[in-house]
Amino acid sequence: SQFVPSRPFRRRILKREEESMARALRNQLESRFLIRFVQSPTLFASCFTSSRSLQTLAYEEVRSSGDGKTESTALILHGLLGSGRNWRSFSRSLASSLSVSSASDWKMVLVDLRNHGRSTEVEGINPPHDLVNSAKDLADLVKASGWNWPDVVIGHSLGGKVALQFMESCARGDYGESASPPKQLWVLDSVPGEVKAEKSDGEVEKVLHTLQSLPSPITSRTWLVDHMVELGFSRSLSEWIGSNLKRSGDSETWAFNLDGAVQMFKSYRETSYWSLLENPPKETEISFVIAEKSDRWDHDTTTRLETIANRRQSVADGKVATHLLRNSGHWVHTDNPKGLLEIVSPNFLSTHK
Repeated sequence: SQFVPSRPFRRRILKREEESMARALRNQLESRFLIRFVQSPTLFASCFTSSRSLQTLAYEEVRSSGDGKTESTALILHGLLGSGRNWRSFSRSLASSLSVSSASDWKMVLVDLRNHGRSTEVEGINPPHDLVNSAKDLADLVKASGWNWPDVVIGHSLGGKVALQFMESCARGDYGESASPPKQLWVLDSVPGEVKAEKSDGEVEKVLHTLQSLPSPITSRTWLVDHMVELGFSRSLSEWIGSNLKRSGDSETWAFNLDGAVQMFKSYRETSYWSLLENPPKETEISFVIAEKSDRWDHDTTTRLETIANRRQSVADGKVATHLLRNSGHWVHTDNPKGLLEIVSPNFLSTHK
């Protein structure tokens, strides 16, 4: 007589066949994805991007993915009137580079500082809007998220001074005994001392004053750009300002809290971190990137910084370093992102592990 499998037996056979087909399809897809990664590491890094917002600062994540047994964290801080998204492209490039060279996997956290980006929509971020509270926001984010304290903080312009304040407050114990200073800071085209009015061309002040005098709401981005060009601002600057508008009904509103940003800029100008550079925490490194064509620096400031760097060359005792970014103005991540990556990547913390 012919053998007729029972119904349960047939179901088991069918299930095994389906699982076998699923494994084959999954292996095929993983193989294709691996080939695409080898051909395009940047694509791979961008696939590990996420966006979240807590009742603290808003932020995005960009992750490197390698074979590292540990995960390290870097906070990325934008400049005045910017947002974390300004640094997506550079962060992805850096993550891709580190996925090849690093002994650990990296999580890049692109933060929207208070009064900027999506953090303007977060309740409970109260004045005073200064560097001390801006840095404390970072500590609150770390604690609320349950992360380890960041290994690296990268800050551009205003964000550079927030990074310096964060290190100083960590070292001073302001965030509790569990807090530890970042092992490395990258301060991108941000002067460490006070910014005197007589040593500034006043462009930022003119921009802020102009924005405060504009009608509200703004009818369109085109009108804003043309209006600022008529007032004497460059078209590139005017278009960048226009990129910070967001649609609200039939008009445009700012993606930042202008009054709060003005207070933050005032704190930026009035605060000095020379004492931190003279005595940095042990086992840390503070690296300054000076843009060759930036208007933020004067001879006295660069000379003083280089003198400290020459004296502070040991990470064990607290190191200070300077790097010159050629062919770039203040907007280092857009003027010369390739040159910036060539400075940061080989000198990044991961290369010392």
